[in-house]
Amino acid sequence: MSSSKKIRVLVAKPGLDGHDRGAKIVARALRDAGMEVIYTGLRQTPEMVVSAAVDEGVHCIGLSILSGAHNALFPRIMDLLKEEGVDDVLVVGGGIIPEDDIPDLKKAGLSAIFGPGTPLDEIVEYIQNNVKL
Repeated sequence: MSSSKKIRVLVAKPGLDGHDRGAKIVARALRDAGMEVIYTGLRQTPEMVVSAAVDEGVHCIGLSILSGAHNALFPRIMDLLKEEGVDDVLVVGGGIIPEDDIPDLKKAGLSAIFGPGTPLDEIVEYIQNNVKL
Protein backbone atom coordinates (compact mmCIF):
# COMPACT_ATOMS: atom_id res chain seq x y z
CA MET A 1 0.00 0.00 0.00
CA SER A 2 1.27 3.44 -0.84
CA SER A 3 -0.11 5.09 2.29
CA SER A 4 1.01 4.53 5.87
CA LYS A 5 -2.65 4.73 6.94
CA LYS A 6 -4.31 1.30 7.08
CA ILE A 7 -7.36 0.66 4.97
CA ARG A 8 -10.28 -0.27 7.22
CA VAL A 9 -12.74 -2.74 5.68
CA LEU A 10 -16.06 -3.93 7.05
CA VAL A 11 -16.94 -7.40 5.75
CA ALA A 12 -20.67 -7.97 6.18
CA LYS A 13 -23.13 -10.80 5.57
CA PRO A 14 -26.54 -9.14 5.14
CA GLY A 15 -29.67 -11.23 5.08
CA LEU A 16 -30.40 -14.78 6.10
CA ASP A 17 -27.31 -16.53 4.72
CA GLY A 18 -26.12 -19.31 6.94
CA HIS A 19 -22.71 -19.76 5.36
CA ASP A 20 -19.78 -17.40 5.74
CA ARG A 21 -16.71 -19.37 4.74
CA GLY A 22 -16.12 -17.27 1.61
CA ALA A 23 -16.50 -14.02 3.54
CA LYS A 24 -14.00 -15.23 6.14
CA ILE A 25 -11.52 -16.24 3.43
CA VAL A 26 -11.77 -12.80 1.83
CA ALA A 27 -11.48 -11.13 5.24
CA ARG A 28 -8.29 -13.06 5.95
CA ALA A 29 -6.80 -12.15 2.55
CA LEU A 30 -7.52 -8.48 3.19
CA ARG A 31 -5.98 -8.70 6.64
CA ASP A 32 -2.93 -10.52 5.26
CA ALA A 33 -2.56 -7.65 2.76
CA GLY A 34 -2.24 -5.20 5.66
CA MET A 35 -5.82 -3.98 5.95
CA GLU A 36 -7.73 -3.70 9.19
CA VAL A 37 -10.82 -5.91 8.88
CA ILE A 38 -14.00 -5.81 10.92
CA TYR A 39 -16.27 -8.82 10.34
CA THR A 40 -19.93 -8.42 11.31
CA GLY A 41 -20.91 -12.07 11.38
CA LEU A 42 -24.02 -13.69 9.92
CA ARG A 43 -27.57 -12.43 9.51
CA GLN A 44 -27.00 -8.68 9.54
CA THR A 45 -29.76 -6.26 8.61
CA PRO A 46 -28.91 -3.38 6.28
CA GLU A 47 -29.31 -1.05 9.28
CA MET A 48 -26.80 -3.08 11.30
CA VAL A 49 -24.29 -3.03 8.43
CA VAL A 50 -24.52 0.74 7.98
CA SER A 51 -24.40 1.38 11.72
CA ALA A 52 -21.24 -0.73 12.06
CA ALA A 53 -19.64 0.99 9.05
CA VAL A 54 -20.32 4.43 10.50
CA ASP A 55 -19.25 3.45 14.03
CA GLU A 56 -16.01 1.87 12.78
CA GLY A 57 -15.15 4.66 10.34
CA VAL A 58 -14.36 2.23 7.53
CA HIS A 59 -13.00 3.08 4.09
CA CYS A 60 -14.63 0.07 2.40
CA ILE A 61 -17.62 -2.21 2.91
CA GLY A 62 -17.49 -5.71 1.44
CA LEU A 63 -20.91 -7.32 1.22
CA SER A 64 -21.19 -11.09 0.80
CA ILE A 65 -24.43 -12.83 -0.09
CA LEU A 66 -25.50 -16.28 -1.22
CA SER A 67 -29.24 -16.15 -0.58
CA GLY A 68 -30.32 -14.31 -3.73
CA ALA A 69 -31.56 -11.26 -1.82
CA HIS A 70 -28.83 -8.98 -3.23
CA ASN A 71 -31.29 -6.95 -5.35
CA ALA A 72 -33.16 -5.92 -2.20
CA LEU A 73 -30.41 -5.78 0.43
CA PHE A 74 -27.52 -4.16 -1.44
CA PRO A 75 -29.54 -1.14 -2.71
CA ARG A 76 -31.08 -0.74 0.75
CA ILE A 77 -27.59 -0.53 2.26
CA MET A 78 -26.62 2.08 -0.34
CA ASP A 79 -29.77 4.10 0.45
CA LEU A 80 -29.01 4.00 4.18
CA LEU A 81 -25.43 5.11 3.58
CA LYS A 82 -26.76 8.10 1.61
CA GLU A 83 -29.21 8.90 4.41
CA GLU A 84 -26.27 8.92 6.86
CA GLY A 85 -24.31 11.22 4.55
CA VAL A 86 -21.70 8.55 3.87
CA ASP A 87 -20.47 9.13 0.33
CA ASP A 88 -16.75 8.41 0.62
CA VAL A 89 -16.86 4.68 1.37
CA LEU A 90 -16.09 2.14 -1.35
CA VAL A 91 -18.78 -0.56 -1.43
CA VAL A 92 -18.13 -3.89 -3.15
CA GLY A 93 -20.17 -7.06 -3.26
CA GLY A 94 -19.55 -10.72 -3.73
CA GLY A 95 -21.19 -14.10 -3.67
CA ILE A 96 -23.73 -15.79 -5.90
CA ILE A 97 -24.91 -12.89 -8.05
CA PRO A 98 -26.16 -13.43 -11.61
CA GLU A 99 -24.36 -11.41 -14.31
CA ASP A 100 -27.70 -9.85 -15.35
CA ASP A 101 -28.08 -8.26 -11.89
CA ILE A 102 -24.67 -6.57 -11.81
CA PRO A 103 -25.55 -3.45 -13.88
CA ASP A 104 -28.44 -2.56 -11.54
CA LEU A 105 -26.26 -3.11 -8.46
CA LYS A 106 -23.63 -0.79 -9.92
CA LYS A 107 -26.36 1.79 -10.66
CA ALA A 108 -27.32 1.53 -7.00
CA GLY A 109 -23.77 2.52 -6.09
CA LEU A 110 -21.74 -0.64 -5.66
CA SER A 111 -18.31 -0.21 -7.21
CA ALA A 112 -17.58 -3.84 -8.09
CA ILE A 113 -19.04 -7.33 -7.81
CA PHE A 114 -16.76 -10.35 -7.30
CA GLY A 115 -18.19 -13.76 -8.07
CA PRO A 116 -17.12 -17.23 -7.02
CA GLY A 117 -13.59 -18.07 -8.08
CA THR A 118 -12.36 -14.47 -8.20
CA PRO A 119 -8.67 -14.55 -7.26
CA LEU A 120 -8.14 -13.05 -3.81
CA ASP A 121 -5.30 -10.89 -5.15
CA GLU A 122 -7.77 -9.29 -7.56
CA ILE A 123 -10.08 -8.29 -4.69
CA VAL A 124 -7.17 -6.97 -2.61
CA GLU A 125 -5.78 -4.95 -5.53
CA TYR A 126 -9.17 -3.52 -6.40
CA ILE A 127 -9.72 -2.25 -2.87
CA GLN A 128 -6.17 -0.90 -2.59
CA ASN A 129 -6.52 0.95 -5.90
CA ASN A 130 -10.03 2.34 -5.35
CA VAL A 131 -10.43 3.14 -1.66
CA LYS A 132 -10.24 6.81 -0.66
CA LEU A 133 -7.94 7.37 2.32
